[in-house]
Amino acid sequence: MRLLLSSWFLTPDSRPPALPSNLRNGRAGIVLNALDGFGRSRTRNLARESRTLETFGYSCEELDLRDYFSAAAGLTHRLADLDLVWALGGNSFVLARAMTQSGFGDALKEQLVRPEFAYGGYSAGACVTGPDLQGIDLIDDPTVLPEGYPSATTPTCLGLVPYRIVPHWRSDHPEAEGAERAASHLGDRGLPHRCLRDGESINIHDVSNADI
Repeated sequence: MRLLLSSWFLTPDSRPPALPSNLRNGRAGIVLNALDGFGRSRTRNLARESRTLETFGYSCEELDLRDYFSAAAGLTHRLADLDLVWALGGNSFVLARAMTQSGFGDALKEQLVRPEFAYGGYSAGACVTGPDLQGIDLIDDPTVLPEGYPSATTPTCLGLVPYRIVPHWRSDHPEAEGAERAASHLGDRGLPHRCLRDGESINIHDVSNADI
């Protein structure tokens, strides 16, 4: 499995190295659940990300993790039919709760052996790949609980990389100040992390053999 972890959304004029270069008929599921507490930009963001991923050879559809809150077993089969899962930014804690409640982490592990399969995301979609969301509470509100989300669900991360990702660091972004505080918080406590400026990304071609 491949990983593409970005601070900000992608642009059609630059194909990330982690995405297969020879792909022509890939299938992408776009996860918008980090926006479940906002909602108004959902349609716009789905259209923008679909246009970009289509230039990379993917046909796109929304992958709404809420559909699997009470049917987690079906998510493994859904991911098996996709070549890319692309998770958008928003609230990292909401996204992590959606992934926990839907069993996304276990379903994703089933795809680790597929060399062409990729998980990617920007901002919140990248943050949830670390060991936890320490420091991210200085950027995102951890108390947001959208309608339909069980209050007892823990925002568990995927643990695909052994460090926390701090997006929008020293960037022209409204969350840049929070990112600076998060980076200082993690650094003061000696917690492994990587700071990404908008426009920067981490590309890993093989999670199982990566030097991460």
